[in-house]
Amino acid sequence: MEIWPAIDLLGGKCVRLQQGDYSRDTVFSSNPAEVARRWFDAGSELLHCVDLDGAKSGSIVNEHSIREIVGASLGKKVQLGGGVRNEATIERLLHFGLSRLVVGTAALKDPAWFGSMCERYPGQLVLGLDALNGMVATEGWLETSQTPASELVDRIAQHTGLCAAVVYTDIAKDGMMAGPNLQSLAEIQSMSPFPVICSGGVTTLQDVRELIAQKTAGAIIGRSLYDGQMQLSEVLRIANAD
Repeated sequence: MEIWPAIDLLGGKCVRLQQGDYSRDTVFSSNPAEVARRWFDAGSELLHCVDLDGAKSGSIVNEHSIREIVGASLGKKVQLGGGVRNEATIERLLHFGLSRLVVGTAALKDPAWFGSMCERYPGQLVLGLDALNGMVATEGWLETSQTPASELVDRIAQHTGLCAAVVYTDIAKDGMMAGPNLQSLAEIQSMSPFPVICSGGVTTLQDVRELIAQKTAGAIIGRSLYDGQMQLSEVLRIANAD
């Protein structure tokens, strides 16, 4: 199972939110590139980043920090979400070294457009599926649509087979250190033709083992690594062993 340590960017700093609430942020570092090097030095080959300012504003805000993170990656895979809503942004971000981009709001608003982008950039675009009570949330989680999460996956699948993955986030679980929503995750996995990556609530090594048993393609892990609840080297050992 893939393990993606997370770096969330807000005002150029590395932070974690609780349940996507911008007023409930904890700053872990003012040097995101240094944090990236820490996760790579611990053995990670992957890194998941989110421009939280970009998710709210609709365009990339923390480009300086993102470029520094890419520089620290030394060719390892970095994926970014938050504010990726048009082709010009996709082309620019991929050009300066990001491996994959996560698209959420724009994919919900225009699945056909997202499908066409997946065809144009095969294996480089990921569907960001952020759900609150089963419904897709948008605009940096500030709005909740009337579209069920499973329905959006189905719409995307009708337009492309080249979506690299689905990052499924249960917002109620995010940053709460209470375990992922395994039931909702299983429902998405059962109907998604794309690999599904779990985001939100992965807190203990037992959570990691349960995701492996559920054959989840990957897990994004944030607060539990920053708080020391889990050591990345141990997480990677379990994920690679199984």
